[in-house]
Amino acid sequence: MGAVTLPRPPHRHDVLMSAIGLALGLLLWRLGLHMQGPQHAVFHSDWLMLVPLLVVAGLELVRRTLPRTALLVGTLALVADQLTRGNIATVLMFTDLVYAAVVYGTPAAARRIPVTTGLITVGVSLGFLAWWQEPEGLLVGVLTGLVSFAPAATGAIVRAHREAADAARLRAEQTALLAEMDRREAVVAERARMARELHDMVAGHLSAIAIHSTAALSLDDPATTREAMGVIRENSVEGLAEMRRLITLLRDGTGHEEPAPAPTLAGIGALVRQAETAGTAGGLAFAWDGPPPQDGGAPLPAPVELAAYRIVQESLTNALKHAAPGTVAVALDRTDEALTVQVTSVHGEAAPDGPRAPGSGAGLVGMRERAALLGGVFEAGPADATGGGRIWRVRAVLPVRKDDKEPSA
Repeated sequence: MGAVTLPRPPHRHDVLMSAIGLALGLLLWRLGLHMQGPQHAVFHSDWLMLVPLLVVAGLELVRRTLPRTALLVGTLALVADQLTRGNIATVLMFTDLVYAAVVYGTPAAARRIPVTTGLITVGVSLGFLAWWQEPEGLLVGVLTGLVSFAPAATGAIVRAHREAADAARLRAEQTALLAEMDRREAVVAERARMARELHDMVAGHLSAIAIHSTAALSLDDPATTREAMGVIRENSVEGLAEMRRLITLLRDGTGHEEPAPAPTLAGIGALVRQAETAGTAGGLAFAWDGPPPQDGGAPLPAPVELAAYRIVQESLTNALKHAAPGTVAVALDRTDEALTVQVTSVHGEAAPDGPRAPGSGAGLVGMRERAALLGGVFEAGPADATGGGRIWRVRAVLPVRKDDKEPSA
């Protein structure tokens, strides 16, 4: 058997209105205050006046849960009340039923009831004016409008305001939700950017430290150990300095130091020389063609130069970790449309000799993200085989849009 749904209890305000209306009606009935004289009533019994009053008072309890039923039955009760001497409390409670039917009823009912009551008001006014042939006939229409059309129009206005408030509240909630989503996306993007910067700035130095510390521990040669310790110290100092610069930036301007300028292509030569010092123990040699010519003296956009610098930096770090003995070649080619960065190294079939630092795989992800942010293309993988080994190539094409170029001095 299905679950039985119990009727919802009446609202406390509805109970209060029903009790007040019933008490007022009984008081008027007891005092003998009626709406019309005995000559206009069809039923003269005073006890019959209480039937419409009790019915309408009971309908007040379901004005929210059954607004349509309450209005239909209340209309019949109002007509019955007019056949007696009438009670003003019955009429007042009926106007509340009309109001509730518009406010709590269906959207279709909320549209139809004001129109219907308006037509009834006009029809009653014209009908009594034509019947009585006196201007007083319009007063009947006015009273009809006060009982039916006025509460219906008030209910329509209140419902419209409530719907507008609900719509505004929904828009505010949606706006807050979108703002929270944007904030989270911004936080995630900022964390990813910070992770790329931290990895690119420190990974090279730590790789060199790991390689030379392994060499110092594995080789029993005082000269080699001293040279390795010198490289370790140099990379430690440089890595610490870069970490300090990054921390200064993360302080959001609360530090006293000026932020370090973003790396440019002019610093790639120093990167190559640093990698050459760190890669000597692994049998690596480095070749650098030099920065591309500045066609017409127009500088590259800062984001493009930073991305190219970081891609070269991470490629050299990966070469220190994974490349077999041989030459690591760095080449840059610039056109009006794009800057091409290419780093090649020998990647042997077997594990290379000499100490190597472990890798996490985050470098390739960071390089690919940097290229994607600029709308470029990134490739990393084996190229043509030469000399019995495989050539590992990292290639990035970074677009240079004309509207992104900085004006030349």
